[in-house]
Amino acid sequence: MFQLDTHVWVWSVHNDARLSRVHRKLLEQTDASEICVSAISCWEITKLVSQGRLTLHRPMAEWFAGALGASGIRLLPLTPQIAIEANHLPGEFHRDPADCIIVATARVHAATLLTVDGRILAYPHVETI
Repeated sequence: MFQLDTHVWVWSVHNDARLSRVHRKLLEQTDASEICVSAISCWEITKLVSQGRLTLHRPMAEWFAGALGASGIRLLPLTPQIAIEANHLPGEFHRDPADCIIVATARVHAATLLTVDGRILAYPHVETI
């Protein structure tokens, strides 16, 4: 199973050139039922839009309907187990709460996290591509 970091999810929906060739190929070759995103990514997207740091090409509710329902990508909820894991990640990890939840979600679901975030890629306690 592959979990998309927030930016990879947005880039894949927008067919953005920043989506790496490796990530694009994995997404093309993987059944949508095996691709997921953390619920915190929804919050991150709405926050970025409200701050003017991200523009969606349609109203937010429509964007999410297409990015989730129509695509078949699964939304992984924030559970108590993930909340606990996010606050007890092994080793050293930065304190961004959204990143902690994204990493914890991948760890709890044994998912490979697709990201280009250098801080996450450098963290040895989660599988990344």
